[in-house]
Amino acid sequence: MSERGERVRDGAGPVIVARGVGKRYVGGDGTPLEILTGVDLEILPGERIAVVGQSGAGKSTLLHILGALDRPSEGEVWIAGRAVAKQTDVQLAELRNRCVGFVFQFHHLLREFTALENVMMPQLIAGAKPAAARERAHELLAQVGLERRLTHKPTQLSGGEQQRVAVARALANRPLALLADEPSGNLDPHTSERLHDLLFDVGARNATALVLVTHNRELAARADRVLRLQDGRPVEADPTFEMVPDPSAG
Repeated sequence: MSERGERVRDGAGPVIVARGVGKRYVGGDGTPLEILTGVDLEILPGERIAVVGQSGAGKSTLLHILGALDRPSEGEVWIAGRAVAKQTDVQLAELRNRCVGFVFQFHHLLREFTALENVMMPQLIAGAKPAAARERAHELLAQVGLERRLTHKPTQLSGGEQQRVAVARALANRPLALLADEPSGNLDPHTSERLHDLLFDVGARNATALVLVTHNRELAARADRVLRLQDGRPVEADPTFEMVPDPSAG
């Protein structure tokens, strides 16, 4: 990792930077469709940011670009001081593995492995020794209240428990940023609230920046900053903002 990246890890600079980022797709009739345009954004260590907006506003697209799951059509992104555009696919995979944690609406756990093994996996890929990976996985699963479910496979866990395993897995390599895309979208209200508390708690406990895409106004209001995507750009919203209901949010 670059010297700047090490300074970021110590809290001396932003963990993710976007400058002039745009994303466009070509429609079926050949017409360009602008999703994002001229996005400038800095994410600071430990900061909690909520990204809101109607369906199709580009929230997930922005999250994927910030986490180097997708490349922008224009502009640049830096993660831990490293320019995403200059990385090979192999280098990008390593950068994501070490610096960014992802939690999606669907947990994407490996069904054939236990909760403990799922949380060990990113660490083993990063080169951690099995004993150290097991200890870290045990620690994180205890943090999310699953110390008695270590040997259970995903099919033996409830939906909320599966998402908690996904959160623990996302934090396994002590990432600079945790990116969450509607992580409670498939959960009941009570379980969702518990997951939201967990995200804010473990993010703070692990000194990890949190960027959360959500349609939940109460959850967004808990963040340090609320960014509403408007005309393809994130605009800071007042804490008392009114969120337009999304018919697809259920």
